[in-house]
Amino acid sequence: MSNCIIFSMPGNEKISNSLIKLLHAETGKSIIRHFADGETYVKVLSNVYEKEAIIVCSLHQPDNKILPLYFLAKTLKELRAYPVTLVVPYLAYMQQDKSSSVGECISSGYLGELLSFFVDKLITVEPHLHHHNSLNEIYSIHTSSLQVSPLVSKWIDKNIQHPILISHDSESEQWISKLAAGANAPYIILGKIDKAVDKGTPSLLEEYKEYIPVLVDDIITTAQTMIETIEQLKKVGMKPPVCIGIHAIFAAKAYEKLLNAGVEKIVTCNTIAHPSNAIYIDELLAQEICKNSFVIY
Repeated sequence: MSNCIIFSMPGNEKISNSLIKLLHAETGKSIIRHFADGETYVKVLSNVYEKEAIIVCSLHQPDNKILPLYFLAKTLKELRAYPVTLVVPYLAYMQQDKSSSVGECISSGYLGELLSFFVDKLITVEPHLHHHNSLNEIYSIHTSSLQVSPLVSKWIDKNIQHPILISHDSESEQWISKLAAGANAPYIILGKIDKAVDKGTPSLLEEYKEYIPVLVDDIITTAQTMIETIEQLKKVGMKPPVCIGIHAIFAAKAYEKLLNAGVEKIVTCNTIAHPSNAIYIDELLAQEICKNSFVIY
């Protein structure tokens, strides 16, 4: 892509460099730092005139990233880059998509309005769409939501012998069933009762004692439900599980707690940089960037 220039927000250098190589794109040069008083300084060093400027920024822990991202995008627009595309492997605030009481902020919608104001296109991976059918209900710009189920299934099929996929949430059955089919593996939905793993679980698992349990979730935040599930697996005498998550949030030392719970392995996609990354979305993103370069406004 000869007219494409890729800028990396701090912390996204690894995936940005991979995309630059895959797309044969120009490396965008900028300075993003903070003054002594904590305010943000942004300067674009590259010539971006009439080039497609792509900003790579995963919005894990978003509050400290959004203002510098805004400054960079607006500066690129001022320098006549067009379009400005945001590649955001992990899109924050998607779980806060419904008001449960008067006065409660529906932050997914507000962030959608904000990002739509200062970028022209957005590409993300497996956004948490719970009360929405698509990002088009939230964003007024062109958006792409990439699915990584085939990549996860392929990793399971290649790396685990005799896997049994296990999910705690009945709402995820359609997703888990697709993963299992792609991995040529059976699956079980344990269900949840008052946010605790179903106490009837052991009887469901007796016939799968010789299988490798694979616990799968889209976002691993506290890992508490996975840890509770592992305890149930221990009671029935199953093998240590492999835990797979798409987005590696791992808040409050959740990664260490999950390791200590007795797992065989923890695997995540590289939507958020983390030592557990083993399923890579780089080529998927590169293909979508190429496809989106033909979107006409």
